[in-house]
Amino acid sequence: MHSLQQQSGLARQSTQGVQRLPSSRCSSTAIVKQLHHHICQQHMLALPATRPCIAPRLQQQQQQHGRRRAAAVTRAGPPEQHACNGSKKKLAVFVSGGGSNFKAIHAACLKGQINAEVVAVVSDVPSCGGVAYAAQHGIPTLTYPASKKGLFPGLTPQELVQQLKHELGADYVLLAGYLKLIPVELVSAYKRAMLNIHPGLLPSFGGKGLYGERVHAAVIKSGARFSGPTVHFVDEEYDTGPILAQRCVSVSPTDSPKQLAARVLEQEHQVYPYAVSALVDGRITWREDGIPIIWEAS
Repeated sequence: MHSLQQQSGLARQSTQGVQRLPSSRCSSTAIVKQLHHHICQQHMLALPATRPCIAPRLQQQQQQHGRRRAAAVTRAGPPEQHACNGSKKKLAVFVSGGGSNFKAIHAACLKGQINAEVVAVVSDVPSCGGVAYAAQHGIPTLTYPASKKGLFPGLTPQELVQQLKHELGADYVLLAGYLKLIPVELVSAYKRAMLNIHPGLLPSFGGKGLYGERVHAAVIKSGARFSGPTVHFVDEEYDTGPILAQRCVSVSPTDSPKQLAARVLEQEHQVYPYAVSALVDGRITWREDGIPIIWEAS
């Protein structure tokens, strides 16, 4: 604590740097302000900072922006799962060969692992193993397209959509080793509701002419160290739709296409039912850039 004499001395020192104003233009308030400013400079006292005033309209806009951002974060969360309530979704499966992935999906449906039932099988080869399996299990079969050589009749694209969408009521379409390009009419009718499985890690080793052991031979020839199946949504081209799920297997330097195919096929039979189950349950959400994401079942 300073004595009264010391305080008076400090005050006299502090006022030495204050410029005196003519009495006609000076007021006691002005002198006090100058004195206060001078003392603060000498003793390095920090004046309290004041927060800049935000215009009411700008403040309201900022609050609205914050609420919109919060809503966007909420929408980005996991999607609501479809209530099962005993009803099953209906699947149409397309095959061109033995239909091992079709059989895996059908088995998963029978076990209750997929909340759906297969209501139709479509094929471009009426004599293939997948069609025979469907007939054994009482599943209706359709032929698309018709044979170019006139060996058997087939549906037109419009008839195919009519049969699947409106008469059989198929909710989703699954391609399981189907080698023909899907007509645009069906792609449009089942936007984000049609899946395909490919025996390679897309976007590599895909496209027209790359299927079955051709894919595995291309993988081995490339020197790739890994391969595996890809489940993706179907668009108007071969193997270019958004990727939904993949599995990875190692490629051995001594692998033959058949050996690699056998290991990849094991993963196909696991990842395809997994992806179909997510699709049927409504556990797929879409990023803003068009990438589908699977949310695990709670």
